[in-house]
Amino acid sequence: MPALKLFFPLTEEWDGHTDCPLCRSLQPALKEEGQKHPHLMRYLHSLPVEQVGIPQFHPKLERRMGETDLPNVIYPVGNATYAHILTDPQDARNYYIPIEPVMSEESIRPILEAIEDRLVDMVTRFPQPTNAQERKEILEKALQMVTVVNGRDATDPKSLARKKVPLTPARYEAVKYLLLRDKVGLGILEPLILDPYIEDVSCSGLGPIFIEHKVFKALKSAIVFDEEEDLDAFLRRLSERIGKPVTHRRPIVDATLPDGSRINIVYGSEISKRGSNFTIRKFSAKPMSVLELVEGKSLDYRMLAYLSIVIEEGMNLFVSGETASGKTTLLNAITTFIPPESKIVTIEDTPELQVPHPNWTREVVRGMTDEGAAVTMFDLLKAALRQRPNAILVGEIRGEEGNIAFQAMQTGHQVMATFHAASVEKLIQRITAAPINVPKTYVDNLNVVVITSAVRLRTGKLARRVLSISEIFGYDSVTDSFAFAQVFQWDPVHDRFEFPGHMNSYLLENKIAVRRGIPANRRREIYIELERRARLLEELHRSGVKDFHDLYQVLAKAKREGLF
Repeated sequence: MPALKLFFPLTEEWDGHTDCPLCRSLQPALKEEGQKHPHLMRYLHSLPVEQVGIPQFHPKLERRMGETDLPNVIYPVGNATYAHILTDPQDARNYYIPIEPVMSEESIRPILEAIEDRLVDMVTRFPQPTNAQERKEILEKALQMVTVVNGRDATDPKSLARKKVPLTPARYEAVKYLLLRDKVGLGILEPLILDPYIEDVSCSGLGPIFIEHKVFKALKSAIVFDEEEDLDAFLRRLSERIGKPVTHRRPIVDATLPDGSRINIVYGSEISKRGSNFTIRKFSAKPMSVLELVEGKSLDYRMLAYLSIVIEEGMNLFVSGETASGKTTLLNAITTFIPPESKIVTIEDTPELQVPHPNWTREVVRGMTDEGAAVTMFDLLKAALRQRPNAILVGEIRGEEGNIAFQAMQTGHQVMATFHAASVEKLIQRITAAPINVPKTYVDNLNVVVITSAVRLRTGKLARRVLSISEIFGYDSVTDSFAFAQVFQWDPVHDRFEFPGHMNSYLLENKIAVRRGIPANRRREIYIELERRARLLEELHRSGVKDFHDLYQVLAKAKREGLF
């Protein structure tokens, strides 16, 4: 079985004392958490603090915490589970250690197996569950029926043979946690799925599971697969749980986990020489807002103000970049700027976009099933044109649906999408070539291209930055060339953003100012509006408004009152 492997041994159960040197050294918040959850205090007393130091407890993380070179941080992830980010001076990746209510399963495994044997018969008395919540409730009721919490524990074969297994209150909670984690959740991966700061979880075969963290970036977890049989068995159970079982005949599976996260599984050592592998792209229950992206220095307030104006005026926009450059995160964040009265249709392979507008139609492609034919992004995009949307958002344009997207632009629909290209030139090359095949004369229907990238700063740290925001003017058939210009660009030397489009934006002056009825001799007043919006967004941020939905509500109200 996959196991949690620590570089230090766990001590026996914490006896409730609070007067040892370690307890006296803990910050009050961490000590209070430990007293509420004894497994956390047991973990703290196991740590070689003379070697690694005493961890700092943070109820919530901030992006600036990732700038420290020697992290030693504990934070809650939910369900009485914590995460410990700990420096490993011997490796480029630091440790990610999940602290669960049950840190060591060896001692409890015989009891758990005896209880599971009884549960097999007991759960048949209940109706078939239709969702995870019902399954959880049935397991809890069945567990109560096969155990007795009486202050004693099942420590010998005779007690395990009884009709009801005797458990201490602490052991009962441990058994309950493991049952729900393994039967309803994703087993040993559950803490990683619960953690809202994790973006990606990947297993490259035998060895540790690796993590991409929103704050602490690349980490290695203490969860390790040592045996191919264990890894294969784990993936078989997991794939069956999500309704897409892997086999040697069907070794590659793309699926969606119950929480909406996306998983890719490659099964078997025949095609993956280091053993089966999987990658989970986490689904964020709450999208990042544009102001949170400013906190991370992905872009600045003037860039947000510019985007708010072009999106409000119905301009077409692609967010383009390489893999894991933050394309979907940025596209989702800027939906806040779509007018609140708009009808929006989103079309995706895997549902990731979360639009704050109430009039939102969410459509997802479907593969071939026993019940019917596949429904492609091309099909959904054609259908969306008949739904009279104000804006169509496409998760990622890859193929022939790109041609339909440009036809939608041609007929006056606002289209925003992500695209896989590292520059405007590469983007144009891809959309005008097979299989997308957009006519070159249609390309200028795409007004704005935002290029994002994961970059390495001068400090050596990785970060996401908007490299440029460009405007596309048109196509010259004589020279077979496209005219476009950068309105904003990132300066890698000083890690700041420049605005070469100031007083020089084709889109602001020749399209948007005209739409707003600004006379030709006063069109540069549009830059005054841009600066005003930038200041307003900065003031909102300073006042503490940065949550995705809160920001949408504030901007919607400001728009009704003519302030934004």
